[in-house]
Amino acid sequence: MRRAPPLIAGGGPAGAAAAIALARAGVRATVLERGDGTGDAICGGFLSWATLDRLGHLGIDAPALGGHAVSRLALFLGGREHVLTLPGTALGLSRRRLDAALLARAETQGAEVRRGVAIRSAEGRALTLVSGERLSCETLFLATGKHDLRGLARPKDAASPDPELGLRCRLPPSSQSARLIADRIELHLFDRGYLGLVLQEDGSANACLAIRKSRLAEAGGDPATLMTQLADAAPALADRLAGFDAGTRFDAIGHVPYGWRARSSGPGIFRLGDQAAVIPSLAGEGIGIALASADLAIRHWLSQGPEGAAAYQRQFARAARRPLAMAGLLKALAGRPALAALPAALIASVPGAAALMARLTRI
Repeated sequence: MRRAPPLIAGGGPAGAAAAIALARAGVRATVLERGDGTGDAICGGFLSWATLDRLGHLGIDAPALGGHAVSRLALFLGGREHVLTLPGTALGLSRRRLDAALLARAETQGAEVRRGVAIRSAEGRALTLVSGERLSCETLFLATGKHDLRGLARPKDAASPDPELGLRCRLPPSSQSARLIADRIELHLFDRGYLGLVLQEDGSANACLAIRKSRLAEAGGDPATLMTQLADAAPALADRLAGFDAGTRFDAIGHVPYGWRARSSGPGIFRLGDQAAVIPSLAGEGIGIALASADLAIRHWLSQGPEGAAAYQRQFARAARRPLAMAGLLKALAGRPALAALPAALIASVPGAAALMARLTRI
């Protein structure tokens, strides 16, 4: 049965992966990407071993993109360092490079990518662009990442008196950070938040923070001041932030609904990536969720058309339940270092425990 080509809102990993899968099935979808060029998104600078395998199936040789190999996880809390071996080799790779490769692959396969097209709002499957143009479709793949589309927004964390925020900056390359971080992804835990560090393809370090609003407020609402306070309280972190400049640019996003899953959707609307399930960033599985959701959504669409949206959303919500629950537990402990100390020590000392925890947080 011939179906009208879908629209894909968002050209990040989920949207690009969906376009690639459709193109391979002979369907030329249109991707609406708000950026003129490929930016460096706030999340996703770490690719797990499972995600690298998924990228390979899409025709992307991620190691050939020049990423930084990661084989260990280092947890810092209470003045102690716990080092764990990952189940497989992962990669530190900027979203700028990953997203560019995925979109280029989608175009090579035959997808239409419209860059610099921002969507103002949606009424079901009818989109209004910032330019005033209106587009309607039988099928919409919603892949706008952590940024919500007005009319199809996820629930906000407004019920919480202390909502969660995401912050990110890039630390310049240095021999000291290269030596200290090396082949590890690091998680530095502190009261009401954590900071993750991983080297990228150019030797810079991607620094991502997930914190409560109250913790940032104690730093006067200034991310640079917060970084200075964290470094003052933790010598190991101070060593890694030695080259930090107070004028460093931060990307930020507020009211992140960590743990949320889309259990249903509107007719013909397939939610992908962070629009389908939001896993805490410390799990390192955000890109994995983006690619897995795209794969499952396209399989449902190819077999059932727009009517497959409801079944897809229910199935993906079930698949994401365990990884999100486990990552949520780890995040809750991470924000309270006094409680996390004993579990971290046990995981580090029991053979296979780290690998089990890693597998339980994979989609």
